[in-house]
Amino acid sequence: MMIFFDFENIKLINADVLNKKVLDANSVDLIITSPPYNVGIEYNSTKDAGEYKKYLKFSEAWIKNVYFWAKDECRFLLNVPIDKNKGGQQSIGADLTTIAKKIGWNYHSTIVWNEGNISRRTAWGSWLSASAPYVIAPVELIIVFYKKSWKKTYGSKISDINKEEFMSWTNGLWSFNGESKKRIGHPAPFPRELPRRGIKLFSYVGDTVLDPFCGSGTTMIEAFLNNRKFIGIDIDESYCFLAKKRFLKTMDKEKGII
Repeated sequence: MMIFFDFENIKLINADVLNKKVLDANSVDLIITSPPYNVGIEYNSTKDAGEYKKYLKFSEAWIKNVYFWAKDECRFLLNVPIDKNKGGQQSIGADLTTIAKKIGWNYHSTIVWNEGNISRRTAWGSWLSASAPYVIAPVELIIVFYKKSWKKTYGSKISDINKEEFMSWTNGLWSFNGESKKRIGHPAPFPRELPRRGIKLFSYVGDTVLDPFCGSGTTMIEAFLNNRKFIGIDIDESYCFLAKKRFLKTMDKEKGII
């Protein structure tokens, strides 16, 4: 475990999310993350395909850790697919929701993210036949949990969301495109719009945001640009390098401060 990058209120830690000692208890206000989906994505340091029961055990372990790190009024935004069909049909969204609730997280709501990727479909099952068709929804979930209390009673109490954003984003169907793997240089990046909305809708200015699967640093960028503190964790050193490089490049381009 090491602090890989430390800039103002931003900390990026090269560590394993399964190590409970990475962070102190009761230290984060908002968690936004997209964990491995167990669908065979080629990460550098994480095997993303295997027995589903092992994947669920891994999920239970890290979700338990972020619960320990969360403050009592912490919100937890979990971006996962509804289901998967590689290696057999599995209800990922429902299964991880059940695990989170078992650990102690309270369920609040689900945002459906329409990322508009239906054109990339390749799996049809039995073509033009009722024998074994595949139904694939071109959406992902952003499941919203909270620890003990939904209402926020501490923090700066300063919200920076405007009327139009609030009206639009409290509609539980979010439509915006996904992110290019090639452009970012990471096998599973999510677009900046996802953490931007989550940060402004579910946290106050000055709150501490955690992404325990920091990857290419998308949540880190949006946390900083929206005046939040940030802690990122990633097990892969090369992705930490990528996140740092992308962060500095973005700050230079958008803020001119680096």
